[in-house]
Amino acid sequence: MKPAGPWRALGLAGLGLLLGGCAFWGREPPATAGALDLERYQGTWYEQARLPVPFQSRCLQSEAHYRLLPSGGLAVLNRCRTAAGEWLEASGTASPLDRGRTDRLWVRFHNVFGYGFPVLAEGDYWVLYVDPDYRLALVGSPDREFLWILSRDTTIAPQERERLLRLARERGYDLELLIWRPEDEEPSVVAP
Repeated sequence: MKPAGPWRALGLAGLGLLLGGCAFWGREPPATAGALDLERYQGTWYEQARLPVPFQSRCLQSEAHYRLLPSGGLAVLNRCRTAAGEWLEASGTASPLDRGRTDRLWVRFHNVFGYGFPVLAEGDYWVLYVDPDYRLALVGSPDREFLWILSRDTTIAPQERERLLRLARERGYDLELLIWRPEDEEPSVVAP
């Protein structure tokens, strides 16, 4: 058998690097919550923390209001309070990406937090975790660029906070840039 020449060895090394790079770039998407009862998920959720996103750059305190639609999706009303005390709103819908898979939703907003003109924004909304009582939730995007820690209350207990942070780390999210909700005076009451 003839020994491999230098070009063949380089070609094999390059192929190995290419395949290794593809494995790195093609990370598995994060695990999600599984079957999600959208009827129980509807209602008000308060954002406790989030990764930075441009459309929430003016938001200090955010909340999401979900209402079950006859189609099986959700009506969505997101509100946030700015440093000036102004409330901004974004409304839209959330629909399951795949029939029978309620933990992976596609959200479409028709306006985004007071840009002054209609803006269409859409994207993945994956419920990564919801506790059995539907009091705490971890939501993100499959590319791990977006992450929200949500609760039914405006505050979260330290042990619950640590549990959700651990779950987010286990799913591959970088938590270094998390923005936390400042204390608020009292929750608002809104019907979506």
